Parts: sequence; structure tokens; C-alpha cells
Amino acid sequence: MAIGMKLPMAVTLQKPMAMAMAAPSSSSSLHRAINFRTVSCSNATSKAKIPMPPINPKDPFLSKLASVASTSPETLLNRPENSDSPPYLDIFDAPRLMAAPAQVERSVSYNEHRPRRPPPDLPSLLLHGRIVYIGMPLVPAVTELIVAELMYLQWMDPKEPIYIYINSTGTTRDDGETIGMETEGFAIYDAMMQLKNEIHTVAVGAAIGQACLLLAAGSEGRRYMMPHAKAMIQQPRVPSSGLMPASDVLIRAKEVITNRDTLVKLLAKHTGNSVETVSNVMKRPFYMDATLAKEFGVVDKILWRGQEKIMSAVVAPEDWDKGAGIKVVDES
Repeated sequence: MAIGMKLPMAVTLQKPMAMAMAAPSSSSSLHRAINFRTVSCSNATSKAKIPMPPINPKDPFLSKLASVASTSPETLLNRPENSDSPPYLDIFDAPRLMAAPAQVERSVSYNEHRPRRPPPDLPSLLLHGRIVYIGMPLVPAVTELIVAELMYLQWMDPKEPIYIYINSTGTTRDDGETIGMETEGFAIYDAMMQLKNEIHTVAVGAAIGQACLLLAAGSEGRRYMMPHAKAMIQQPRVPSSGLMPASDVLIRAKEVITNRDTLVKLLAKHTGNSVETVSNVMKRPFYMDATLAKEFGVVDKILWRGQEKIMSAVVAPEDWDKGAGIKVVDES
């Protein structure tokens, strides 16, 4: 009887042990299934990833924009409609936004700080504000992107203005080496002239050579410049000839002269100066700060906060003469 009582108990003890021995295999198969689904989903996501356009990672404007987008993207997406001020330029004058601490979470294992969400896609964020940002030299890849964005924004709404922010050295590098054909700048210029939209141009860094032409080609009264931005016009340069025959070098030189004459005529048209004046100042690189660029006719207004308040406190010339004891004689 005692032996008969022990057998069922042994059988009952073996069942949980068998289930416990089988549990790791089932859990490992479950983990493998989950990992397989994760890998397959990540592969599908990577295959569907949209290619990013060329962006200069050291560009100060994009750096500030990314910082604000990571802390408070709703500030950039839900913006008031005001056509008189170009969008996103208040980032330069909003230290409260730039100094706001990022939203972080504490890692239990390594005590690391990581942002909760990545910043939005910057080109998409700029297009949401109808901004076309030229932040690199004018090479074919950049020209293709800029022209495509202009056409897209006109297709979205042919009545709303388009804002072109410029921080480019044109078809040359900052050391003067030619890296793009002059036709790259002319292609963007022709696309701007074909648009039905009003075009606002803003210099946020440097506008050199062909980029200066794009800055001056904005709609009348809608060409702006940041206080410390620079503009410069110069003659086109002959690309590296290498081991080309002398006859081919001569052909290239003639083409550069033709492009120079075209650039002079277009700058004279948009700045209001004569062709002779523009041609004379372009004999050597002609640098302009914001004030000189406004006097030369490249831009219409300098953007800096507090300007209206300061100008409103300026005494009129007649009142200043009267206070200084200067008597104005009426020649009539």
C-alpha cells in the first residue's frame, strides 16, 4: 500500500519538472520570433527611408533650428501667419528658446541622459514654413534640390510667398576655388523669375558671387539682410584647365567672359545701378556689409530687433537744426 501511494506522487512530481525543462526552449523560440520580427521591421523601415538632401552639418542656422526643434517643435510648426516678417528668423533673437533644457530621461543601468524624441526632419520643417534654404555652394546637387523645392512650393500654393534664406559662397569655395559652373546660379535665378509667387530673400550669413545675385533678385521691397551678414560680387573664374590644349582654354575663357557680362547686366537690373558702375566695382572682389549692401541696392531692409524703437526716437532733421540754433534759409 505504501508503494502504491508513492508511485502517483512520483508521477505528479515529474510533470512540473518536465514542464520546467521545456519552458526555456519555448521562451527561446519566442525570443527568436520577436527578434526576427524586429529585424524584418527595421529592414523594411531602412528600405523605405527617404534620402536626405545635402546639408552642411556646420551651418549655424541649421544648428540653431535643430536645437529649437528638439526642445519645442510645436513652436516651429504652429506659427502665426504674418507675411511681413520672414519665418524662423526670431530664432536668432530668442535666447529663452535656445537655452531651454532638453527633455531627457534617466537610464537605470548607465545613468545616461538621452533625448526622448529626435528632432524633426529639417528640410521638411523648412518646407513647412515655405522656406528654401541655400546653405552650401552652388553645385549641381544643390541646384537640383533648390529648383525642385521652388517648383513644389508654387504647386502647393501659387499665391503664398516663398522665403529663400541664403548662406552660400556661390560657385566658389571660401578660398576662391571654382567648384561649380556659373550656369548653376543662372538656373536658380531663371526658376525664381518663372514663379508666380512673391519671393522674399534673406541673407543670413554670406551671399557671394552668384548667391549675391539670388539675394538681389527677390521681389522689390522684400529683400532682407541680417545685421552681420556679408555680400560680395566678383568676376567669374576660369575652372581648372589641367592638361587641356591652348585652344580649349581659350574657348573656356570666352565663356567665362560671356557669363561675367550676363552677371553684370542682371546685377545692374536688380540693384538699380548702371552697367558701368557694376562692372567697375566687380574688377576686384567687392565686399559689402549690410549697410553698404542696402546703399548699393542689393537689399531693401536690414533685419535687427529694436530698429523701429530706435528710429522712432530719432529727432527729425528740421527739429535738430532748430534746437542747434541753425536757421534754414528758404531759397525760393
